[in-house]
Amino acid sequence: MDLAYLRQHPQHLPTFLTHQRIRETPVAGGSICEARRLTLEDGESIFVKSVPGTAPEGFFAAEAAGLRWLAEAAAVPIPEVLVELPDLLGLAWVEEDAPTPAAAERFGRELAALHRAGAESLGAPWPGFIGTLPQDNSGGGDWPEWFATRRLEPYLRLSRDRGALSGGDVALVEQLIENLPGYAPPGEPPARLHGDLWPGNLLWTADRVWLIDPAAHGGHRETDLAQLALFGGAPHLDRILGAYQETWPLADGWRSRVPLHQLHLWLVHTALFGAGYRDAVVNAAKTTLRG
Repeated sequence: MDLAYLRQHPQHLPTFLTHQRIRETPVAGGSICEARRLTLEDGESIFVKSVPGTAPEGFFAAEAAGLRWLAEAAAVPIPEVLVELPDLLGLAWVEEDAPTPAAAERFGRELAALHRAGAESLGAPWPGFIGTLPQDNSGGGDWPEWFATRRLEPYLRLSRDRGALSGGDVALVEQLIENLPGYAPPGEPPARLHGDLWPGNLLWTADRVWLIDPAAHGGHRETDLAQLALFGGAPHLDRILGAYQETWPLADGWRSRVPLHQLHLWLVHTALFGAGYRDAVVNAAKTTLRG
């Protein structure tokens, strides 16, 4: 099996793997998926990921749809989707390198171009996932209503039901949701978002940054930028933001809204991983409410 054959017959990849016809090397795949580097007969490599056990229905289809949609903008580089199967996703291999200021500045400009490519509406035409959790991509309403009902409330309920947040924690976030229009960013047409843009979903190469593992949808561009600051922040974050601002300036007060936009992913973390992320949820809500 070489790359040309794989492009024409992606459905054959599991058979070749079962019969050990392809060299496999385990690589880091995050906390959700198992990942491997496959070396084909022509020397080309691909990146393959799978979920231990059985993937949720539509899981890899959603990721593939998001990758292709982001790639349509021809702005930030996106790995080519080579294989999309119910329990497996195969992407073109991207050779990583150390982050550099020049790559960060280029990424800031390209991310602005990606956002500016826009979306037809809030949400997306395909059912979404964030981690292994379903994510409602239906549209409707203005951004504050949509963000509250599609991105905050579902994971607040899950976090409560799974015991990760107390009644007081839930009441605090509900207070924010009830008053969310007062804390929301100025209205803009929907931007084309990666949707899960924490620093681990950036692949740095010699001269560019590639995007992987999206939860892509139409939303507010401040959300992607706020997520870049999670978990210590992306390398050279100031350079990324500076180049972005020069390309497409953000509305006044955007920095004060960072905790609001980050609250979605913190709630996803309490829903998926438990009370270890409870303080992050509470801090984001309190900081937003303080204005």
